[in-house]
Amino acid sequence: MRRREFITLLGGAAAWPVSARAQRPVERMRRIGVLDNQRESDPERQSEINAFRQRLNTLGWNEDRSIRIDVRHSACDLGRLHGYAAELVTLGVDVILGTSTPTIAALRQATRTIPIVFVGAQNPVGSGFVASLAYPGGNVTGFVDFEATMGGKWLETLREVAPGVRRVALIYNPETHTGQYFQSIEDASRSLAIKVISLPFQEAAGLERSLGDFAREPNCGFLALPDTSTTLHRDLIVKLAARHQLPAVYPLRFFITSGGLAYYGSPRADQFPRAAEYVDRILRGAKPADLPVQAPTKYELVINLKVAKALGIQVPPTLLARADEVIE
Repeated sequence: MRRREFITLLGGAAAWPVSARAQRPVERMRRIGVLDNQRESDPERQSEINAFRQRLNTLGWNEDRSIRIDVRHSACDLGRLHGYAAELVTLGVDVILGTSTPTIAALRQATRTIPIVFVGAQNPVGSGFVASLAYPGGNVTGFVDFEATMGGKWLETLREVAPGVRRVALIYNPETHTGQYFQSIEDASRSLAIKVISLPFQEAAGLERSLGDFAREPNCGFLALPDTSTTLHRDLIVKLAARHQLPAVYPLRFFITSGGLAYYGSPRADQFPRAAEYVDRILRGAKPADLPVQAPTKYELVINLKVAKALGIQVPPTLLARADEVIE
Protein backbone atom coordinates (compact mmCIF):
# COMPACT_ATOMS: atom_id res chain seq x y z
CA MET A 1 0.00 0.00 0.00
CA ARG A 2 1.33 3.47 -0.90
CA ARG A 3 2.07 5.90 1.92
CA ARG A 4 -0.56 8.40 0.65
CA GLU A 5 -3.31 5.72 0.63
CA PHE A 6 -2.38 4.66 4.15
CA ILE A 7 -2.65 8.23 5.44
CA THR A 8 -6.02 8.61 3.69
CA LEU A 9 -7.35 5.50 5.48
CA LEU A 10 -6.19 6.81 8.82
CA GLY A 11 -7.91 10.09 8.18
CA GLY A 12 -11.14 8.29 7.27
CA ALA A 13 -11.00 6.25 10.46
CA ALA A 14 -10.60 9.39 12.51
CA ALA A 15 -13.75 10.75 10.89
CA TRP A 16 -15.95 7.79 11.91
CA PRO A 17 -18.58 8.62 14.56
CA VAL A 18 -17.45 7.83 18.10
CA SER A 19 -20.64 5.80 18.70
CA ALA A 20 -19.89 3.55 15.74
CA ARG A 21 -16.32 2.91 16.86
CA ALA A 22 -17.39 2.27 20.47
CA GLN A 23 -20.39 0.06 19.63
CA ARG A 24 -20.24 -3.33 21.34
CA PRO A 25 -21.15 -6.54 19.50
CA VAL A 26 -24.89 -7.28 19.59
CA GLU A 27 -25.70 -10.03 22.13
CA ARG A 28 -27.33 -13.09 20.62
CA MET A 29 -31.08 -13.52 20.71
CA ARG A 30 -32.10 -15.56 23.77
CA ARG A 31 -34.83 -18.17 23.35
CA ILE A 32 -37.45 -19.02 25.98
CA GLY A 33 -39.77 -22.01 25.78
CA VAL A 34 -43.19 -22.13 27.44
CA LEU A 35 -44.83 -25.54 27.82
CA ASP A 36 -48.45 -25.56 28.99
CA ASN A 37 -50.92 -28.39 29.52
CA GLN A 38 -54.07 -26.32 28.90
CA ARG A 39 -55.86 -25.26 25.73
CA GLU A 40 -54.36 -22.41 23.74
CA SER A 41 -57.80 -20.73 23.79
CA ASP A 42 -58.02 -20.77 27.61
CA PRO A 43 -58.50 -17.07 28.53
CA GLU A 44 -57.03 -17.46 32.02
CA ARG A 45 -53.85 -19.06 30.71
CA GLN A 46 -53.54 -16.43 27.96
CA SER A 47 -53.72 -13.72 30.61
CA GLU A 48 -51.12 -15.46 32.78
CA ILE A 49 -48.65 -15.94 29.94
CA ASN A 50 -49.14 -12.32 28.92
CA ALA A 51 -48.25 -11.30 32.49
CA PHE A 52 -45.09 -13.40 32.13
CA ARG A 53 -44.23 -11.61 28.86
CA GLN A 54 -44.91 -8.16 30.30
CA ARG A 55 -42.72 -8.75 33.34
CA LEU A 56 -39.86 -9.89 31.11
CA ASN A 57 -40.28 -6.70 29.11
CA THR A 58 -40.03 -4.51 32.21
CA LEU A 59 -36.87 -6.42 33.13
CA GLY A 60 -35.28 -5.33 29.87
CA TRP A 61 -36.08 -8.24 27.56
CA ASN A 62 -37.75 -7.18 24.34
CA GLU A 63 -39.41 -9.74 22.09
CA ASP A 64 -38.02 -9.83 18.55
CA ARG A 65 -34.97 -7.86 19.71
CA SER A 66 -33.41 -9.70 22.63
CA ILE A 67 -35.69 -12.69 23.25
CA ARG A 68 -37.92 -15.06 21.35
CA ILE A 69 -40.69 -16.93 23.18
CA ASP A 70 -41.94 -20.26 21.83
CA VAL A 71 -45.24 -21.37 23.41
CA ARG A 72 -46.74 -24.85 23.15
CA HIS A 73 -50.16 -25.96 24.52
CA SER A 74 -51.06 -29.65 24.83
CA ALA A 75 -54.71 -29.37 26.00
CA CYS A 76 -54.13 -32.11 28.61
CA ASP A 77 -52.96 -34.61 25.97
CA LEU A 78 -49.99 -36.34 27.63
CA GLY A 79 -48.66 -37.72 24.36
CA ARG A 80 -48.67 -34.29 22.79
CA LEU A 81 -47.16 -32.83 25.97
CA HIS A 82 -44.12 -35.12 25.76
CA GLY A 83 -43.78 -34.37 22.05
CA TYR A 84 -43.76 -30.63 22.66
CA ALA A 85 -41.23 -31.02 25.47
CA ALA A 86 -38.86 -32.81 23.10
CA GLU A 87 -39.52 -30.19 20.41
CA LEU A 88 -38.58 -27.28 22.69
CA VAL A 89 -35.35 -29.03 23.63
CA THR A 90 -34.56 -29.56 19.93
CA LEU A 91 -35.14 -25.86 19.28
CA GLY A 92 -32.22 -25.09 21.61
CA VAL A 93 -34.08 -22.86 24.06
CA ASP A 94 -32.08 -21.26 26.87
CA VAL A 95 -34.72 -21.75 29.56
CA ILE A 96 -38.23 -23.23 29.74
CA LEU A 97 -41.30 -22.17 31.73
CA GLY A 98 -43.56 -25.10 32.65
CA THR A 99 -47.07 -24.67 34.03
CA SER A 100 -48.04 -27.92 35.79
CA THR A 101 -46.79 -31.13 37.37
CA PRO A 102 -47.25 -33.23 34.19
CA THR A 103 -45.49 -30.50 32.22
CA ILE A 104 -42.41 -30.59 34.45
CA ALA A 105 -42.39 -34.40 34.36
CA ALA A 106 -42.34 -34.27 30.56
CA LEU A 107 -39.61 -31.64 30.50
CA ARG A 108 -37.49 -33.56 33.00
CA GLN A 109 -37.71 -36.59 30.75
CA ALA A 110 -36.61 -34.48 27.78
CA THR A 111 -33.68 -32.64 29.41
CA ARG A 112 -31.59 -32.60 32.56
CA THR A 113 -29.48 -29.63 31.49
CA ILE A 114 -31.73 -26.84 30.14
CA PRO A 115 -32.97 -24.67 33.05
CA ILE A 116 -36.66 -25.14 33.87
CA VAL A 117 -38.81 -22.75 35.91
CA PHE A 118 -42.23 -24.00 36.98
CA VAL A 119 -45.49 -22.54 38.20
CA GLY A 120 -48.40 -24.63 39.41
CA ALA A 121 -46.41 -27.82 40.00
CA GLN A 122 -47.61 -29.84 42.98
CA ASN A 123 -45.27 -31.60 45.41
CA PRO A 124 -41.98 -30.95 43.54
CA VAL A 125 -39.90 -32.80 46.15
CA GLY A 126 -42.16 -35.86 46.22
CA SER A 127 -42.33 -35.83 42.43
CA GLY A 128 -38.53 -35.90 42.25
CA PHE A 129 -38.18 -32.56 40.48
CA VAL A 130 -36.00 -31.00 43.19
CA ALA A 131 -33.90 -32.28 46.08
CA SER A 132 -35.48 -29.80 48.50
CA LEU A 133 -37.36 -26.52 48.35
CA ALA A 134 -34.45 -24.53 49.76
CA TYR A 135 -31.79 -26.24 47.63
CA PRO A 136 -33.29 -27.58 44.39
CA GLY A 137 -29.95 -29.02 43.31
CA GLY A 138 -30.65 -29.60 39.61
CA ASN A 139 -31.99 -27.83 36.54
CA VAL A 140 -35.48 -27.21 37.97
CA THR A 141 -36.90 -24.57 40.32
CA GLY A 142 -40.04 -22.47 40.58
CA PHE A 143 -43.19 -21.68 42.53
CA VAL A 144 -45.67 -24.02 44.23
CA ASP A 145 -49.38 -23.32 44.65
CA PHE A 146 -50.08 -25.08 47.92
CA GLU A 147 -48.61 -27.00 50.81
CA ALA A 148 -49.87 -30.50 51.59
CA THR A 149 -51.91 -29.26 54.58
CA MET A 150 -54.24 -27.35 52.25
CA GLY A 151 -56.28 -30.51 51.69
CA GLY A 152 -57.59 -30.46 55.25
CA LYS A 153 -58.27 -26.73 55.04
CA TRP A 154 -60.38 -27.18 51.90
CA LEU A 155 -62.46 -29.80 53.70
CA GLU A 156 -62.86 -27.57 56.76
CA THR A 157 -63.92 -24.67 54.54
CA LEU A 158 -66.54 -26.84 52.83
CA ARG A 159 -67.98 -27.85 56.20
CA GLU A 160 -68.12 -24.18 57.25
CA VAL A 161 -69.85 -23.15 54.02
CA ALA A 162 -72.28 -26.06 54.11
CA PRO A 163 -72.52 -27.43 57.71
CA GLY A 164 -74.92 -30.19 56.65
CA VAL A 165 -72.40 -31.95 54.41
CA ARG A 166 -71.62 -35.51 55.54
CA ARG A 167 -70.18 -37.12 52.39
CA VAL A 168 -67.47 -35.44 50.31
CA ALA A 169 -66.11 -36.59 46.96
CA LEU A 170 -62.56 -35.86 45.81
CA ILE A 171 -62.37 -35.11 42.09
CA TYR A 172 -59.02 -35.54 40.34
CA ASN A 173 -57.25 -37.34 37.49
CA PRO A 174 -55.08 -40.18 38.86
CA GLU A 175 -52.70 -39.85 35.88
CA THR A 176 -51.77 -36.26 36.68
CA HIS A 177 -52.55 -35.69 40.37
CA THR A 178 -49.73 -36.12 42.91
CA GLY A 179 -51.90 -37.19 45.87
CA GLN A 180 -50.10 -34.95 48.34
CA TYR A 181 -53.36 -33.66 49.89
CA PHE A 182 -54.93 -37.02 50.70
CA GLN A 183 -53.40 -37.43 54.16
CA SER A 184 -54.45 -34.01 55.46
CA ILE A 185 -57.95 -34.52 54.02
CA GLU A 186 -58.20 -37.89 55.76
CA ASP A 187 -57.02 -36.40 59.05
CA ALA A 188 -59.56 -33.57 58.83
CA SER A 189 -62.38 -35.93 57.83
CA ARG A 190 -62.03 -37.88 61.08
CA SER A 191 -62.34 -34.80 63.27
CA LEU A 192 -65.24 -33.47 61.19
CA ALA A 193 -67.07 -36.84 60.98
CA ILE A 194 -67.17 -36.63 57.21
CA LYS A 195 -66.97 -39.64 54.89
CA VAL A 196 -64.56 -38.97 52.03
CA ILE A 197 -64.93 -40.80 48.71
CA SER A 198 -62.48 -40.65 45.81
CA LEU A 199 -63.97 -40.01 42.36
CA PRO A 200 -60.99 -40.23 39.99
CA PHE A 201 -61.68 -39.54 36.34
CA GLN A 202 -59.87 -39.29 33.03
CA GLU A 203 -62.64 -38.32 30.62
CA ALA A 204 -65.52 -35.87 30.94
CA ALA A 205 -68.12 -38.60 30.40
CA GLY A 206 -66.72 -40.62 33.30
CA LEU A 207 -66.83 -37.59 35.56
CA GLU A 208 -70.46 -36.84 34.67
CA ARG A 209 -71.47 -40.42 35.39
CA SER A 210 -69.61 -40.88 38.68
CA LEU A 211 -70.61 -37.49 40.11
CA GLY A 212 -74.24 -38.11 39.15
CA ASP A 213 -74.21 -41.45 40.96
CA PHE A 214 -72.54 -39.90 44.00
CA ALA A 215 -75.12 -37.11 44.24
CA ARG A 216 -78.06 -39.51 44.60
CA GLU A 217 -77.51 -39.67 48.34
CA PRO A 218 -78.23 -36.66 50.59
CA ASN A 219 -75.82 -34.28 52.31
CA CYS A 220 -73.11 -34.50 49.67
CA GLY A 221 -70.45 -32.09 48.49
CA PHE A 222 -67.10 -32.28 46.74
CA LEU A 223 -63.58 -30.88 46.49
CA ALA A 224 -62.07 -30.28 43.04
CA LEU A 225 -58.40 -30.96 43.73
CA PRO A 226 -55.75 -28.92 41.89
CA ASP A 227 -54.96 -30.85 38.76
CA THR A 228 -54.61 -30.12 35.05
CA SER A 229 -57.73 -32.17 34.29
CA THR A 230 -59.96 -30.39 36.80
CA THR A 231 -58.69 -27.10 35.41
CA LEU A 232 -59.36 -28.18 31.84
CA HIS A 233 -62.91 -29.31 32.71
CA ARG A 234 -63.70 -26.53 35.18
CA ASP A 235 -66.80 -25.29 33.33
CA LEU A 236 -68.23 -28.81 33.27
CA ILE A 237 -67.44 -29.37 36.96
CA VAL A 238 -69.19 -26.14 37.97
CA LYS A 239 -72.22 -27.05 35.81
CA LEU A 240 -72.43 -30.50 37.41
CA ALA A 241 -72.30 -28.92 40.87
CA ALA A 242 -75.28 -26.72 39.96
CA ARG A 243 -77.17 -29.57 38.25
CA HIS A 244 -76.86 -31.90 41.24
CA GLN A 245 -77.12 -29.14 43.89
CA LEU A 246 -73.70 -29.97 45.34
CA PRO A 247 -71.73 -27.46 47.43
CA ALA A 248 -68.05 -27.47 46.51
CA VAL A 249 -64.77 -25.75 47.36
CA TYR A 250 -62.26 -25.06 44.60
CA PRO A 251 -58.50 -24.43 44.71
CA LEU A 252 -58.24 -21.80 41.97
CA ARG A 253 -60.04 -18.52 41.44
CA PHE A 254 -61.26 -19.15 37.91
CA PHE A 255 -63.66 -21.82 39.23
CA ILE A 256 -65.51 -18.99 40.96
CA THR A 257 -65.63 -16.84 37.84
CA SER A 258 -67.07 -19.88 36.06
CA GLY A 259 -69.88 -20.04 38.66
CA GLY A 260 -68.38 -22.00 41.57
CA LEU A 261 -69.46 -21.63 45.20
CA ALA A 262 -66.22 -21.04 47.14
CA TYR A 263 -62.52 -20.71 46.40
CA TYR A 264 -59.68 -20.93 48.89
CA GLY A 265 -56.13 -20.77 47.62
CA SER A 266 -53.22 -18.66 46.48
CA PRO A 267 -53.51 -16.33 43.47
CA ARG A 268 -51.74 -18.21 40.66
CA ALA A 269 -51.64 -15.12 38.46
CA ASP A 270 -49.01 -13.69 40.82
CA GLN A 271 -46.68 -16.58 40.06
CA PHE A 272 -46.14 -15.81 36.37
CA PRO A 273 -44.46 -12.42 36.88
CA ARG A 274 -42.36 -13.97 39.65
CA ALA A 275 -41.41 -16.79 37.32
CA ALA A 276 -40.32 -14.16 34.78
CA GLU A 277 -37.96 -12.78 37.43
CA TYR A 278 -36.38 -16.22 37.83
CA VAL A 279 -36.06 -16.57 34.05
CA ASP A 280 -34.39 -13.15 33.94
CA ARG A 281 -31.89 -14.20 36.61
CA ILE A 282 -31.12 -17.44 34.77
CA LEU A 283 -30.58 -15.63 31.46
CA ARG A 284 -28.13 -13.37 33.29
CA GLY A 285 -26.15 -16.30 34.67
CA ALA A 286 -27.91 -17.69 37.74
CA LYS A 287 -28.36 -21.46 38.11
CA PRO A 288 -31.72 -23.10 38.98
CA ALA A 289 -29.94 -25.17 41.61
CA ASP A 290 -29.22 -21.96 43.53
CA LEU A 291 -32.73 -20.47 43.29
CA PRO A 292 -35.01 -21.83 46.04
CA VAL A 293 -38.49 -23.10 45.26
CA GLN A 294 -40.89 -20.55 46.68
CA ALA A 295 -44.14 -21.28 48.51
CA PRO A 296 -47.20 -19.02 48.35
CA THR A 297 -47.02 -15.78 50.31
CA LYS A 298 -50.75 -15.03 50.17
CA TYR A 299 -54.00 -17.00 50.47
CA GLU A 300 -57.50 -15.76 49.79
CA LEU A 301 -61.06 -16.93 50.42
CA VAL A 302 -63.79 -15.95 47.96
CA ILE A 303 -67.45 -16.88 48.34
CA ASN A 304 -70.14 -16.56 45.68
CA LEU A 305 -73.35 -15.69 47.52
CA LYS A 306 -75.41 -15.88 44.34
CA VAL A 307 -74.43 -19.53 43.93
CA ALA A 308 -75.00 -20.20 47.64
CA LYS A 309 -78.58 -18.91 47.36
CA ALA A 310 -79.19 -21.06 44.29
CA LEU A 311 -78.03 -24.09 46.30
CA GLY A 312 -80.21 -23.11 49.26
CA ILE A 313 -77.16 -22.52 51.48
CA GLN A 314 -77.13 -19.89 54.22
CA VAL A 315 -73.43 -19.05 54.56
CA PRO A 316 -72.56 -18.31 58.22
CA PRO A 317 -71.89 -14.59 58.87
CA THR A 318 -68.61 -15.47 60.61
CA LEU A 319 -67.32 -17.05 57.40
CA LEU A 320 -68.47 -14.11 55.29
CA ALA A 321 -66.61 -11.79 57.65
CA ARG A 322 -63.40 -13.78 57.10
CA ALA A 323 -63.74 -13.85 53.32
CA ASP A 324 -61.41 -11.66 51.27
CA GLU A 325 -64.18 -11.18 48.74
CA VAL A 326 -67.91 -11.91 48.60
CA ILE A 327 -69.57 -12.05 45.18
CA GLU A 328 -73.24 -11.06 45.24
